[in-house]
Amino acid sequence: MWRMRGMPVRDGQSPPDNCVKAGVDVAERTCARSSSGFSSLATSLFKMNVNIGTAVLLACISAVASLRADECEVCIGFLKKVSQTFTDSEKSNPKSIETRFKEACLSSKGKENRFCYYLGGLEESATGILGEMSKPLSWGMPVEKVCEKLKKKDAQICELRYEKQIDLNNVDLKKLKVRDLKKILNDWEETCDDCLEKGDYIKRIEQLMPKYMHGEL
Repeated sequence: MWRMRGMPVRDGQSPPDNCVKAGVDVAERTCARSSSGFSSLATSLFKMNVNIGTAVLLACISAVASLRADECEVCIGFLKKVSQTFTDSEKSNPKSIETRFKEACLSSKGKENRFCYYLGGLEESATGILGEMSKPLSWGMPVEKVCEKLKKKDAQICELRYEKQIDLNNVDLKKLKVRDLKKILNDWEETCDDCLEKGDYIKRIEQLMPKYMHGEL
């Protein structure tokens, strides 16, 4: 017999919607922590009412589904970095997680700043889905699974990828495209207002190299 908020449901009967919802919620929390959770829960479903068993099983399968290797790169990377700043008490507190996230967003740049914008971590963010990130993290859900859930809310989140870093110690500047040369200057927060030709950008970078690569040259 299933019981939810004092409402009995006899074996063979369909459980109320709130019972199914609770079962799905438990499945997401349990299965998302590890794939072994799927096996143990799937086994127990044989003893369940078919309707709720199917709902929970589908939720569990969804929870353990894996992302492709090239998906959600910025989401995973940034959330892992932010998670390392949590104290033991903050790890299980959604509001504290959101506070830490917003603090990290203040100094974010590039694609990470864009990720913050999508989630609502910046003052100028148009929308906010911070709860979709903070609650699962507070349950102990791995960041990969959190990002997978966020992807369902906004596909743009998992389209963000880090820009490939240019190894200036082993690259021939003449073989780079102008946009790559501009990126180097942008990463250094430098400008080249008088640069018109590719050679101008190369000359500017070579002038600045001693300043930014003195420990690597």
